[in-house]
Amino acid sequence: MEKEEANKSGNESSGLTGSGASRRSFLSKIAVAGAGLSLAPLITSAAEQEAERAAIAPVEVNGVTLMINGKSQTLNLDTRTTLLDALRENLMLTGTKKGCDHGQCGSCTVLMNGNRINSCLVLAGMCHDAQITTIEGLANGEKLHQMQEAFIKHDAYQCGYCTPGQICSAVGLVKEGHAKTDAEIRESMSGNICRCGAYQNILSAIKEVQQQTA
Repeated sequence: MEKEEANKSGNESSGLTGSGASRRSFLSKIAVAGAGLSLAPLITSAAEQEAERAAIAPVEVNGVTLMINGKSQTLNLDTRTTLLDALRENLMLTGTKKGCDHGQCGSCTVLMNGNRINSCLVLAGMCHDAQITTIEGLANGEKLHQMQEAFIKHDAYQCGYCTPGQICSAVGLVKEGHAKTDAEIRESMSGNICRCGAYQNILSAIKEVQQQTA
Protein backbone atom coordinates (compact mmCIF):
# COMPACT_ATOMS: atom_id res chain seq x y z
CA MET A 1 0.00 0.00 0.00
CA GLU A 2 2.75 2.39 0.96
CA LYS A 3 4.58 1.55 -2.27
CA GLU A 4 1.49 2.30 -4.35
CA GLU A 5 0.98 5.63 -2.57
CA ALA A 6 4.63 6.50 -3.15
CA ASN A 7 4.29 5.67 -6.86
CA LYS A 8 1.11 7.77 -7.06
CA SER A 9 2.78 10.70 -5.36
CA GLY A 10 5.76 10.39 -7.68
CA ASN A 11 3.52 10.35 -10.74
CA GLU A 12 1.64 13.45 -9.54
CA SER A 13 4.90 15.19 -8.83
CA SER A 14 6.13 14.29 -12.27
CA GLY A 15 2.91 15.55 -13.80
CA LEU A 16 3.14 18.86 -11.99
CA THR A 17 6.68 19.32 -13.19
CA GLY A 18 5.62 18.72 -16.75
CA SER A 19 2.65 21.05 -16.37
CA GLY A 20 4.87 23.77 -14.89
CA ALA A 21 7.31 23.54 -17.76
CA SER A 22 4.49 23.69 -20.28
CA ARG A 23 3.02 26.70 -18.55
CA ARG A 24 6.34 28.54 -18.51
CA SER A 25 6.81 27.78 -22.19
CA PHE A 26 3.32 29.02 -22.97
CA LEU A 27 3.81 32.26 -21.02
CA SER A 28 7.17 32.83 -22.71
CA LYS A 29 5.57 32.53 -26.12
CA ILE A 30 2.81 34.93 -25.09
CA ALA A 31 5.40 37.43 -23.87
CA VAL A 32 7.35 37.24 -27.13
CA ALA A 33 4.19 37.63 -29.16
CA GLY A 34 3.12 40.60 -27.02
CA ALA A 35 6.48 42.27 -27.45
CA GLY A 36 6.21 41.82 -31.18
CA LEU A 37 2.78 43.43 -31.21
CA SER A 38 4.07 46.30 -29.05
CA LEU A 39 7.06 46.95 -31.29
CA ALA A 40 5.12 46.72 -34.53
CA PRO A 41 3.67 50.25 -34.29
CA LEU A 42 7.11 51.63 -33.46
CA ILE A 43 8.68 49.91 -36.44
CA THR A 44 5.87 51.08 -38.68
CA SER A 45 6.16 54.57 -37.28
CA ALA A 46 9.90 54.65 -37.96
CA ALA A 47 9.31 53.48 -41.52
CA GLU A 48 6.63 56.09 -42.01
CA GLN A 49 8.89 58.79 -40.60
CA GLU A 50 11.65 57.78 -42.99
CA ALA A 51 9.21 57.98 -45.88
CA GLU A 52 8.07 61.42 -44.73
CA ARG A 53 11.66 62.61 -44.49
CA ALA A 54 12.31 61.41 -48.01
CA ALA A 55 9.18 63.17 -49.23
CA ILE A 56 10.28 66.51 -47.76
CA ALA A 57 13.94 66.25 -48.69
CA PRO A 58 15.59 69.65 -49.14
CA VAL A 59 15.32 71.19 -52.57
CA GLU A 60 17.79 73.80 -53.74
CA VAL A 61 16.39 76.86 -55.47
CA ASN A 62 18.84 78.43 -57.89
CA GLY A 63 18.95 82.11 -58.73
CA VAL A 64 17.07 83.65 -55.79
CA THR A 65 17.69 87.38 -56.19
CA LEU A 66 17.58 89.52 -53.07
CA MET A 67 18.06 93.27 -53.01
CA ILE A 68 20.10 93.71 -49.84
CA ASN A 69 20.96 97.25 -48.79
CA GLY A 70 20.59 98.46 -52.35
CA LYS A 71 22.73 95.72 -53.90
CA SER A 72 21.45 92.76 -55.90
CA GLN A 73 22.50 89.41 -54.45
CA THR A 74 21.79 86.16 -56.29
CA LEU A 75 21.92 83.03 -54.14
CA ASN A 76 21.35 79.30 -54.48
CA LEU A 77 19.37 78.36 -51.39
CA ASP A 78 17.73 75.41 -49.72
CA THR A 79 13.97 76.01 -49.80
CA ARG A 80 13.96 75.90 -45.99
CA THR A 81 16.50 78.72 -45.58
CA THR A 82 15.14 81.68 -43.65
CA LEU A 83 16.01 85.24 -44.57
CA LEU A 84 17.90 85.48 -41.27
CA ASP A 85 20.13 82.51 -42.11
CA ALA A 86 20.66 83.73 -45.68
CA LEU A 87 21.84 87.09 -44.33
CA ARG A 88 24.12 85.63 -41.70
CA GLU A 89 25.38 82.42 -43.32
CA ASN A 90 25.37 83.24 -47.03
CA LEU A 91 26.03 86.97 -47.09
CA MET A 92 27.97 87.34 -43.82
CA LEU A 93 25.75 90.23 -42.72
CA THR A 94 25.95 89.31 -39.06
CA GLY A 95 24.61 92.60 -37.72
CA THR A 96 21.17 90.99 -37.81
CA LYS A 97 21.12 88.80 -34.70
CA LYS A 98 19.66 85.37 -34.09
CA GLY A 99 17.93 85.35 -30.73
CA CYS A 100 14.95 83.08 -30.10
CA ASP A 101 14.60 82.02 -33.77
CA HIS A 102 10.83 81.88 -33.15
CA GLY A 103 9.78 85.47 -33.84
CA GLN A 104 9.40 86.36 -30.18
CA CYS A 105 12.39 88.55 -29.31
CA GLY A 106 12.82 90.89 -32.30
CA SER A 107 16.61 90.59 -32.45
CA CYS A 108 16.41 89.64 -36.12
CA THR A 109 14.24 92.58 -37.21
CA VAL A 110 15.04 93.99 -40.66
CA LEU A 111 13.11 96.16 -43.10
CA MET A 112 11.49 94.62 -46.17
CA ASN A 113 10.11 97.15 -48.63
CA GLY A 114 10.22 99.63 -45.75
CA ASN A 115 8.21 97.46 -43.36
CA ARG A 116 9.74 95.80 -40.31
CA ILE A 117 9.70 92.03 -40.23
CA ASN A 118 11.18 89.21 -38.16
CA SER A 119 13.67 87.71 -40.60
CA CYS A 120 13.69 84.38 -38.73
CA LEU A 121 10.04 83.81 -39.75
CA VAL A 122 10.41 84.60 -43.45
CA LEU A 123 11.80 82.15 -46.01
CA ALA A 124 14.50 83.73 -48.14
CA GLY A 125 12.89 82.35 -51.30
CA MET A 126 9.78 84.44 -50.54
CA CYS A 127 11.85 87.64 -50.65
CA HIS A 128 12.76 87.39 -54.33
CA ASP A 129 13.31 90.95 -55.66
CA ALA A 130 12.19 92.50 -52.35
CA GLN A 131 14.11 95.47 -50.97
CA ILE A 132 15.78 94.34 -47.75
CA THR A 133 17.50 96.80 -45.42
CA THR A 134 19.59 95.49 -42.54
CA ILE A 135 21.39 97.41 -39.81
CA GLU A 136 24.44 97.53 -42.10
CA GLY A 137 22.44 99.41 -44.73
CA LEU A 138 21.05 102.23 -42.60
CA ALA A 139 24.16 104.40 -42.51
CA ASN A 140 25.17 106.51 -45.49
CA GLY A 141 28.85 105.72 -45.74
CA GLU A 142 30.49 107.02 -42.57
CA LYS A 143 27.40 109.02 -41.60
CA LEU A 144 25.13 107.14 -39.26
CA HIS A 145 21.37 107.04 -39.64
CA GLN A 146 19.69 109.55 -37.35
CA MET A 147 18.16 106.68 -35.36
CA GLN A 148 21.60 105.19 -34.79
CA GLU A 149 22.86 108.59 -33.62
CA ALA A 150 19.88 108.96 -31.29
CA PHE A 151 20.50 105.53 -29.74
CA ILE A 152 24.09 106.53 -29.04
CA LYS A 153 23.10 109.93 -27.67
CA HIS A 154 20.50 108.52 -25.29
CA ASP A 155 22.54 105.44 -24.34
CA ALA A 156 19.69 103.27 -25.59
CA TYR A 157 21.65 100.04 -25.39
CA GLN A 158 23.78 98.12 -22.93
CA CYS A 159 25.01 94.71 -24.10
CA GLY A 160 24.02 95.70 -27.65
CA TYR A 161 22.76 92.30 -28.78
CA CYS A 162 19.19 93.45 -29.39
CA THR A 163 20.22 96.89 -30.64
CA PRO A 164 20.29 96.19 -34.42
CA GLY A 165 16.75 94.83 -34.26
CA GLN A 166 15.62 97.65 -31.97
CA ILE A 167 17.00 100.28 -34.37
CA CYS A 168 15.50 98.68 -37.49
CA SER A 169 12.16 98.34 -35.74
CA ALA A 170 12.32 101.96 -34.56
CA VAL A 171 13.07 103.18 -38.10
CA GLY A 172 10.06 101.26 -39.38
CA LEU A 173 7.89 102.59 -36.56
CA VAL A 174 8.73 106.22 -37.35
CA LYS A 175 8.06 105.58 -41.04
CA GLU A 176 4.64 104.10 -40.19
CA GLY A 177 3.80 107.39 -38.48
CA HIS A 178 0.99 106.17 -36.25
CA ALA A 179 2.83 105.78 -32.91
CA LYS A 180 2.84 109.25 -31.36
CA THR A 181 2.36 108.92 -27.61
CA ASP A 182 4.72 107.14 -25.21
CA ALA A 183 2.17 104.37 -24.72
CA GLU A 184 1.75 103.88 -28.48
CA ILE A 185 5.50 103.74 -29.02
CA ARG A 186 5.91 101.19 -26.22
CA GLU A 187 3.12 99.07 -27.70
CA SER A 188 4.54 99.26 -31.22
CA MET A 189 8.01 98.32 -29.96
CA SER A 190 6.76 95.53 -27.67
CA GLY A 191 7.95 92.87 -30.12
CA ASN A 192 11.56 93.88 -29.47
CA ILE A 193 12.86 92.57 -26.17
CA CYS A 194 15.78 94.15 -24.30
CA ARG A 195 17.09 91.91 -21.53
CA CYS A 196 19.18 94.80 -20.19
CA GLY A 197 16.04 96.90 -19.70
CA ALA A 198 17.03 100.03 -21.64
CA TYR A 199 13.43 100.68 -22.62
CA GLN A 200 13.17 104.25 -21.33
CA ASN A 201 16.29 105.31 -23.23
CA ILE A 202 15.03 103.56 -26.37
CA LEU A 203 11.77 105.51 -26.01
CA SER A 204 13.69 108.79 -25.69
CA ALA A 205 15.73 108.05 -28.82
CA ILE A 206 12.64 107.26 -30.87
CA LYS A 207 10.81 110.38 -29.69
CA GLU A 208 13.75 112.56 -30.67
CA VAL A 209 13.85 111.13 -34.19
CA GLN A 210 10.09 111.55 -34.50
CA GLN A 211 10.41 115.22 -33.62
CA GLN A 212 13.20 115.66 -36.18
CA THR A 213 11.12 114.11 -38.95
CA ALA A 214 7.77 115.68 -38.01
